[in-house]
Amino acid sequence: MSKPSQGSRLVELAAGVELFSTPEGEPFATFEVGDHLETAPVRSKAFRRYLARLYHHDTQAAPNAQAVQDALGVLEGRALYEGETLPVYVRVAEFEGAIYLDLCDEQWEVVEITSTRWAITTTPPVKFRRARGMLPLPVPVRGGSVNALYTYINVTDESARYLVVAWLLAALRPRGPYPGLVLHGEQGSAKSTTARVLRMLVDPNTAALRAEPRDERDVMIAATNGWVVALDNVSHLKPWLSDALCRLATGGGFATRELYTDADEVIFDAQRPVMLNGIEEIATRGDLLDRALLVDLPAIPEVQRRAEGEFWAAFEAARPRILGALLDGVVTGLRELPTVQAKRLPLPRMADFALWVTAAEPALAWPAGAFMAAYTGNREAANDLTLDASALAGPLRALAGEYTNGAQFMGTATALLAELRTLVDESVTRQPGWPKSARGLSGALRRLAPNLRAVGVRITFEREAGGQRSRLIQVSTVPTVPTDPDPGQAGAQTGTQTPTGTQSGGGESLDSTGNGTQRDGRDEEILTSSATAGGMPVDGAALLALAQQRRFPGLPLRPGVAVPAGAAAWGAFTRCGTVEDRAAAWTALGGPRA
Repeated sequence: MSKPSQGSRLVELAAGVELFSTPEGEPFATFEVGDHLETAPVRSKAFRRYLARLYHHDTQAAPNAQAVQDALGVLEGRALYEGETLPVYVRVAEFEGAIYLDLCDEQWEVVEITSTRWAITTTPPVKFRRARGMLPLPVPVRGGSVNALYTYINVTDESARYLVVAWLLAALRPRGPYPGLVLHGEQGSAKSTTARVLRMLVDPNTAALRAEPRDERDVMIAATNGWVVALDNVSHLKPWLSDALCRLATGGGFATRELYTDADEVIFDAQRPVMLNGIEEIATRGDLLDRALLVDLPAIPEVQRRAEGEFWAAFEAARPRILGALLDGVVTGLRELPTVQAKRLPLPRMADFALWVTAAEPALAWPAGAFMAAYTGNREAANDLTLDASALAGPLRALAGEYTNGAQFMGTATALLAELRTLVDESVTRQPGWPKSARGLSGALRRLAPNLRAVGVRITFEREAGGQRSRLIQVSTVPTVPTDPDPGQAGAQTGTQTPTGTQSGGGESLDSTGNGTQRDGRDEEILTSSATAGGMPVDGAALLALAQQRRFPGLPLRPGVAVPAGAAAWGAFTRCGTVEDRAAAWTALGGPRA
């Protein structure tokens, strides 16, 4: 009987290997190394070395390269046609309601997180793979606090701290959508150090921060081989990169031709947490800003700077407890999420992210509603940034302001572009962001429409009735309750129209604490706490109470605080949430539709 070939012997030695394929059709192997199991692609260097070790242990000789290739071909076929189809994860996974975090250490330990506790295991029910460059997380330690993190990041604003921790909690969840964390600051404000610290708590890597990628393929390869995509010292986001990061936040794929083939495709599909830092305000397009958490880093006084060695040694000592505190937040999030979802709270964009962090909030010792207040403020700042970065926003708001009492601009994109040019000087029309054609204007308006609507300008597109059916653009103000809390003397000629039909001029407004302040020093008649609108009683205090009950974002008073009466109640209500929120509350209490 002839002696089996080296390739056949390698296949025989691999009989105890678990062979399977991913839903994308990539063959994988799970094999025993020491006292634990490891998973790798069949064609990976790790599995090749494993086969060579088996052969050497059996024969005390080395297999030749062709034998290894022949054996891998057979094992690939078995994985694809005889093995199960199983997903393979990078760093974070989910199975039957539990979350699994790969520590990437030599023992292949994994943290299993459920709604009751977290614990270390070496036999998770999910498959992880290790990409080149992935570094181990520390073994988490109980009893820590996220407050310890603030010593190692240059984030001093309390609301910004809530946003940073919220990003970390989202990054520890295997399902998005994920917000993008954007760190701004002047030179020397520790942007890169802060970003590196945050990544080391979720997905440490030898190349923790990377330069701007050359194309979308590079973005997807980075996302496929790591959990966090972190870009360092970005000076400008090209439109294609901004769009690619949006797809990463909410999930999306990219297909390209496989190298050295004519027809085969390579498909990259990923949803990942993203982090950027730069001196300038690098994210300016509305679709990315709507998915972003914006954090400004202050300058660091020279006397507060620390030596690198001392800083990183202290952080390494604190990292296990900080990670343990974050895992406590994940446990609480898993436990409380069904309750939070059942409340049916008004939700912002990135609703799943907002619900997740709200559910985890009790474990962090934050005041109730602290995260949502911070997130609402962030979204308002992002909206302002989008409008400030647009050359069109100013003239569009000015144009809308020219039309009152239900009037509106209605015309073609060409006519609208000509009208807008009359409202600005030539220096504005020469800016790169100014549309050069009617088609360019239409595209820019579709991007700006949500941001303009938030400040009371509505952009709608429709077709003209009749034969030609030209495309028309309508510019108007948003019909809603007013956002100017200036209750004043009834019938004043210079006042603003209130929903009750009375005129209001100067009067009280609310500062950030909810206290009334005189805007013009006068103490004249003010809007009383109750009025009549459309034959139905409308009460300013009741409006504010309803807003508190629904916990609209942006409410300057926390639930449980006494509701002020009179003008102060009206002022507080008109500062609540979005214009849509205020309109809903107004209508619910019998106020007439605008």
